[in-house]
Amino acid sequence: MPTPIAIVSGLHFSRVQAVPCLAEQGFTVLGVGGPLRMPRAAIRALGRCNKHGYNFPQEGIAMASPAPIRILTVEDHPVFRAGLSTIIGSEQDMLLVAQATNAVEAIAEFRRHRPDITLMDLRLPGTNGTDTLIAIRGEFPQARVIMLTTTDSDGEIKRALRAGAAAYLLKSMPQDELLGVVRAVYAGKRTHVPPEIAARLAEHLGDEDLTGRELQVLRLIRDGYRNKQIANQLAIAEATVNFHIKNLVDKLGANDRTHAVTIAVRRGLLQI
Repeated sequence: MPTPIAIVSGLHFSRVQAVPCLAEQGFTVLGVGGPLRMPRAAIRALGRCNKHGYNFPQEGIAMASPAPIRILTVEDHPVFRAGLSTIIGSEQDMLLVAQATNAVEAIAEFRRHRPDITLMDLRLPGTNGTDTLIAIRGEFPQARVIMLTTTDSDGEIKRALRAGAAAYLLKSMPQDELLGVVRAVYAGKRTHVPPEIAARLAEHLGDEDLTGRELQVLRLIRDGYRNKQIANQLAIAEATVNFHIKNLVDKLGANDRTHAVTIAVRRGLLQI
């Protein structure tokens, strides 16, 4: 908490002995020319304000405001970026310190400003928001990043949360809820996931995750490669490719390799 400030207009330094009551309570007293320096003897004279005849009106004392929540936004869409700027700018306890439109800018601005909270768009040009989150937290483990997105794909949500996202919010949520989550995360509350996203995660709670190799195979299927071509690309036997395809089809509950790609895209496991 910042030091409280007692503003006593027109008080001269020679009359400092009159204000030990304020100093004892942790106030910095401002007089003519700047802060007053009080000797120990004056501080020990607690309670002597009235004896000296100095009664300071309540309106003569002002408390310093707490430091605002310093926020970095990472958003490539100009309209939504402007909206976030307006929303943050309207809150007395928040301060927009920087804006970024891609991963490179986001990392540079984070290094420069060390914000309290980062609002990160999931879909960014080039490197996506989750990869940017991983890069930032790799360098600054205590970074508090809130992911903002239009999608509720469970695969993307899981990856972001595993990477250390403090919250995962849909861009469609009401303004007051967004601000409430920012304040909660700043206060140290645990990971926040809205009910609709939690429900989405629960649908696939018991599902087995695809391995790295299975995802590689799935990406090549998405790109139109046949099984033999996939084997050549990955330098493995075609029989091994068939084995991976069978496993990933089973895990995704798909009918075949093409259906598996459709499901993976819908769940955010693959991007098109």
